[in-house]
Amino acid sequence: MKIASWNVNSLKVRLPQVLEWLQQEQPDVLALQETKLTDDVFPIAGITEAGYQVVFSGQKTYNGVAIIAKNKPQDIITDIDGLDDPQRRIIAATIEDIRVVNLYVVNGQAPGTEKFAYKLNWLEKVTDFLNQQLDEFQNVIVLGDFNIAPDDRDVHDPEYWHEKILCTTEERNALSAILNLGFQDTFRLLHDEGGFYSWWDYRMNKFARGMGLRIDLILAADELSETLQAAYIDVEPRKNERPSDHTPVVAEFDW
Repeated sequence: MKIASWNVNSLKVRLPQVLEWLQQEQPDVLALQETKLTDDVFPIAGITEAGYQVVFSGQKTYNGVAIIAKNKPQDIITDIDGLDDPQRRIIAATIEDIRVVNLYVVNGQAPGTEKFAYKLNWLEKVTDFLNQQLDEFQNVIVLGDFNIAPDDRDVHDPEYWHEKILCTTEERNALSAILNLGFQDTFRLLHDEGGFYSWWDYRMNKFARGMGLRIDLILAADELSETLQAAYIDVEPRKNERPSDHTPVVAEFDW
């Protein structure tokens, strides 16, 4: 099973790139973030014509998440207990016998701000939800744009980013709390070294200069992670004309 995640930073703009990537890579599951589309204008037809099914939860201009899959997604959730949040950042579905939870984690703006406190509270509520999912489902994948670089290996300039947003101790502790529920960072199971990134700011030609962060993650429940065959970051879409500032991350399982 090939599972991927991609923050497309507007599906309206990036739909041709997504369809091309689906055709070339043939993932079983592709989770999207920042679709930035209301549900009534979601491009279902193009995705179904490509041989996929899709579920989604969106809003105008901001946020929005979707799960594209070869097999029908079931038991769909877009809101969780304890989190009264109009922002469309969460969608979960069961595909075959794998529970897929797609997250677009809050950015948080800067430490000490209201948005930062909102991020930490959001992550706390999501952690409780994920713990419930693990109780209910044996095989769980949590993936998406986490807006957190797990450690300094995932940062092009750790000194510059030290305790800045995406790299604070509080955010990393919140991510660790999710991992400690019983998840593995699939990329790190196969790659110890630094220098791999999934997001590059559009400004100052940072992609070409290798100045990125690894903030897009695929976390697998412990038992499922034991079947991991490959984990990688596909940088090719970041070279497209009018690319997203993120690129797809992929994990393959013998499942």
